[in-house]
Amino acid sequence: MDLKRFQQMIAAGEPLAGEEMIAFMREQSDDTRRLLFDLNGSYHTPEEIVTLFSQITNSKVDNSFRLFPPFYTDFGKNIHVGKNVFINSCCQFQDQGGIFIGDGALIGHSVVMATLNHGFAPNDRQNLYHAPIHIGKGAWIGAHATILPNVTIGDNAIVGAGSVVTKDIPDNAIVAGNPARFIRNINS
Repeated sequence: MDLKRFQQMIAAGEPLAGEEMIAFMREQSDDTRRLLFDLNGSYHTPEEIVTLFSQITNSKVDNSFRLFPPFYTDFGKNIHVGKNVFINSCCQFQDQGGIFIGDGALIGHSVVMATLNHGFAPNDRQNLYHAPIHIGKGAWIGAHATILPNVTIGDNAIVGAGSVVTKDIPDNAIVAGNPARFIRNINS
């Protein structure tokens, strides 16, 4: 297993199952944790954070990106961020299924984004099923919100602090609660 094959399996919607897959994911997690210890273990300039985050994601991150550590992820290589994205401290991203964050999005303190789920049947419990999360341009995710797999949050939408988002949120909508419910639209 290598990263290219893994990403092909994700794109094809294949479950993450089997000894080879588990070994690959553990290896990737170990590599990412080494980078996270560096990121989270001492002060870094904004420019150094961009460089470290680019290493974590295995892709070039725009210089306008801002992150307040600590930050946590168990994979890292399927996080995609646009320009002028801000991620506040203590966020946890489970990104194997893909996390896509649009330009100008704001991610509050301690936000959790989870793209994996275990099989429900006891004999399928060890297998992992994935679905991406998409955060639209200019969206604002409040502190301690949880975004679950296969959710799209629309452009300029706001997710209230502490919300659990289980369904798609349209553009320019404000949602809050557990599960997150529509509150109102944003008037421009």
